[in-house]
Amino acid sequence: MALDSLHDLYVEELKDLYNAENQLLKALPRMAKAASSEELKAAFTEHLAVTQKQVERLEQIFEGLGVSPKGKKCKAMEGLIEEGKEIMQEDGDPSVIDAALIAAAQRVEHYEMAGYGCVRTFANLLGYGDAEALLQETLDEEGEADKKLTELAETVINVEAESAEGEEGEEGEEAEEPAPSPRRAKPKAGGKK
Repeated sequence: MALDSLHDLYVEELKDLYNAENQLLKALPRMAKAASSEELKAAFTEHLAVTQKQVERLEQIFEGLGVSPKGKKCKAMEGLIEEGKEIMQEDGDPSVIDAALIAAAQRVEHYEMAGYGCVRTFANLLGYGDAEALLQETLDEEGEADKKLTELAETVINVEAESAEGEEGEEGEEAEEPAPSPRRAKPKAGGKK
């Protein structure tokens, strides 16, 4: 398809997102199965249901345009999912694998947020108010999923992964005390940074 207008670009980007979401529908159950944390399994399973609704919203937009959603392969999502598959095939501490799964999932969320932000803006410029509202709803959901993954990483998963390092010492030996994490010194009141 030639990109001769913003409408053409809008349709192409929607097709890309449609394919990306459908790839994700297949990947999320595998990610949930690979996760060892029950909280992470639940997050992936919940996002699977949300993703299905997002696909339905895209289908509604395509129906309004009178255009088929098929015909484009999202190579970026294919690559992101392939990276996720590599993580699932790794051996290692389960909490560290979970931390890697969250990192992979957040890369997916950020890719989707960028895509939905663009098509939402295109819909606005093209005067497709109903589509704009549907796309904003999906964009909000992707942002919420990213926040949930961040919270899970910072409060549970990454903490467990970090403590896995202390368990690596050989039997009979004391585990080495971890080096203090580098933190910026807080400026003194009235002082310079």
